[in-house]
Formats: sequence, C-alpha cells, structure tokens
Amino acid sequence: MKIYNTNFLGLKILKGKNYFDNRGYFREVFQSKILNNKKFIFWCVSKSKKNVVRGLHLQKNVKQDLFISVIKGKIFDVVVDLRKNSKKYGKHSSNILSEKNATSLLVPSGFAHGFCSLANESIVLYGISNYRSAINEIGILWNDKNLKIKWPTKKPVLSKKDKKNITFNEYNKLYS
Repeated sequence: MKIYNTNFLGLKILKGKNYFDNRGYFREVFQSKILNNKKFIFWCVSKSKKNVVRGLHLQKNVKQDLFISVIKGKIFDVVVDLRKNSKKYGKHSSNILSEKNATSLLVPSGFAHGFCSLANESIVLYGISNYRSAINEIGILWNDKNLKIKWPTKKPVLSKKDKKNITFNEYNKLYS
C-alpha cells in the first residue's frame, strides 16, 4: 500500500493493489501502522445506485477523521476544506475511487465529504474516528455554486435530508 499527500494538509490518497486469481481478488484496504495508528472506531457501509449523490456531510462540533474506500463500483468523491485557519478554506478536492483502481482516501477532521455514484451499484466502506452525533450533523448543498464542484451528473438522486442542506454562505454565517 502506498500513501500520497495531496495539496490539502492531512488529506491523503491510499493506493492499494488488487491481487487477482481464479477465485476473484484480494486487497488490503487499511493498515493502521501506515496511518500513524489513527483509530477508526465506527465503521459503516453504504450502497448507492448510479447518480446517487450523498453529501456534503460534516459534524459541526465533533472531530471525525474519515477513511473512505470503494468495495464495489466507482464513485466521484469530493471533500471541501472547512478548517478555519486553512489556506485552502472553501476549496475542494475530488478523486475517483473504485473497486478497480483500489484507491482509498484518508480525510482529516474539518472537511465536508460527499460523493456521486458512477456505477449501477457502488458499495462504499467508511471508517470514522468518532461516533456520529445526530445533533451535530449538518450538510452543505452538493451543487453550491460558490464551491465550483464539477459533478459528473445533471440528474442527481438525493435524499430528502440532502435536498435541505444549507449553502456555503449560510455555513460561513453560522459556523465561521
């Protein structure tokens, strides 16, 4: 497994390798020792159809590092830097994560996260360093014009909750 730094402090891309044989493949997804022994105490899986957009989600008063990996399918993954003292505040990074490219993402706390499923079925594994807090859960609109994210879909499938997410400007007024 190889780790690559990005232009965002703490945001890392993890490149694994699929080992194929006549049964299928095997891939190491996570090694704590490589990631400075970060502890991920809460693990989740989501299954999404093509064009499903989830996010942009974050916890406002709970620090959460995220580990994101695609078990099946392919996603357009997006993070937005919301760390107040960051030079990249309000900027985003996007990556293609897929079963085929064996790429995962380590997202430090202070980022909003979301993705768009690019496959008919995408199964995403999340490792989270802190438990979810429903009262601290907020979201920023996936297509907020101020964020300038070039999403790969014109017809997203959104949850009722994500349709009600706040704008980036509203986030700035409330939390910065």
